[in-house]
Amino acid sequence: MIDLLKKGILTGIGIGLMTKEKVEEFAKKTAEEAKLTKEESRKFADELLKHSEETKQQIEGKINGEVKKVVDKLGVATHEDLKKIQKQLDKLQSSLSKKTKE
Repeated sequence: MIDLLKKGILTGIGIGLMTKEKVEEFAKKTAEEAKLTKEESRKFADELLKHSEETKQQIEGKINGEVKKVVDKLGVATHEDLKKIQKQLDKLQSSLSKKTKE
């Protein structure tokens, strides 16, 4: 039972990491082996593509979350942090320019 669960999870991750072409190729091959009709084959391919996209998004979300944790832990400035600092510098520079003109 555990092995079946592991295989299912790994298959899900594997399908999630496939390109659209590879998913379609996998679906076509599997459909031929299972002797599915064209309609069943198309539905199967659509389901695999949908699952693949959902899995990619989930994996990407988890990776982004983990990277954010590491960046936060390290105390490294993010792009957003730098944007905020740049805005503050621009505001200060503008303020200083106004004062020197007066």
